[in-house]
Amino acid sequence: MDPIELLRADHDEVKDLLGKLDKTTERAEVTRTDGLERLRLKLDVHETIEEEILYPALKEFAKTKDITLEAYEEHRVVDVIMAELEETPVTDETWAAKLTVAKENLEHHIEEEEDQMFKQARQVMDEGELEELGDRMAARKRELMPRG
Repeated sequence: MDPIELLRADHDEVKDLLGKLDKTTERAEVTRTDGLERLRLKLDVHETIEEEILYPALKEFAKTKDITLEAYEEHRVVDVIMAELEETPVTDETWAAKLTVAKENLEHHIEEEEDQMFKQARQVMDEGELEELGDRMAARKRELMPRG
């Protein structure tokens, strides 16, 4: 499995969820609550497979070390913003503003990974190494996703 394609598909799902949440109003309590739950699950699984498998592999290469360390920090910032968003009632007037900040941070992180990290990963690792990482990431993702 190509790990970059796996992660791009996750990124597309996250951007889609963010777009749908961004269009909601304070009256859409159930939509906001359910959408936020789906977003949190998607982000938790995505971050886990990156932090357990991809990032440690990329950190070993001088060319990808700095962007990998930055990605760990961006995950931490997104987690803080998401925790604050989850603590805010979906009907609160500040919820949409917090979502906008989360969306902007996530979009920046996704753009950096797709425009820089993924290209560099293809430069420092051969197809076989990437396939092995992708297989491990796909297996771990299946373990983490709830059945249902």
